[in-house]
Amino acid sequence: MTPEISVDAFEIFATGLDHPECLAFDRAGFLWAGGEAGQIYRISPQGQVAMIASLGGFCAGLAFSPADGLFVCNPGLGIVHVQKSGSHAVFATQAEGHKLICPNYGVFDSEGNYFVTDSGQWKRNNGRLLRFRPDGQGEQLADPLGYANGLALSADEKVLFLVESDTDRVLRFEVRANGKLGRPEQFAEGVGRFPDGLALDAEGNLYVGCYASDEIHRLSPSGERRLFAFDRNAILISRPTNVAFGGNNLDELYVANFGRTTITRAKVGRRGQPLANQRTSIGDGMSA
Repeated sequence: MTPEISVDAFEIFATGLDHPECLAFDRAGFLWAGGEAGQIYRISPQGQVAMIASLGGFCAGLAFSPADGLFVCNPGLGIVHVQKSGSHAVFATQAEGHKLICPNYGVFDSEGNYFVTDSGQWKRNNGRLLRFRPDGQGEQLADPLGYANGLALSADEKVLFLVESDTDRVLRFEVRANGKLGRPEQFAEGVGRFPDGLALDAEGNLYVGCYASDEIHRLSPSGERRLFAFDRNAILISRPTNVAFGGNNLDELYVANFGRTTITRAKVGRRGQPLANQRTSIGDGMSA
């Protein structure tokens, strides 16, 4: 397939990071990312990088609560709540009495519920989908799953998308009014090699960073797959894990390049879907 946009549309936004795996924007427009040795970076809109904290261990998914609180999945520690000052504390290590094996990625809804994947072990089919309520209580929503990875929540918060990395597919869950989830449905298959992170645009298109194939796929609201961007040289898109929309008009796609020390970006001609911390200023995010 011919990519929808050229890799030449991408530029280096920030460099000098320790193999960034995830990235997330705070309400003020600063980009936050994690490092391979536990670093938490804050990056200004001009691309200036500052290390705010060091958790130790590998930092996976980052997500901001509706109150703009930062929560980080760290497989060695659990889920960690990181203050903007750099102070941090472990938020959760288990759910319903089961220890987290590999907390990987989280996303918040507007009420402060925090959906999190526990990837489990590669090819062991012991991944789980969890939810932590605003009071910090954790519950298991779905299992067993393959290597459960990136998440994205639709704008109306009625659909939750989940990457199953070891099957190269994306699953779809109906989020019901009672807070329960419907059974997983296959939304798309054959999505590159080792799909990882997800981001939605304002039109409901789903963007998938594919780690092992140095590409980004776009899935239409009906699940039709298109190759969005590809870097055969793995320079500007190199082992892409997570992607996020940012910029003044929310029309730039930012890519965490785990294969390098960079975050790159491109103007993509589409606006991203605002996340919970970007579209609301309600109450307390989560208890810490």
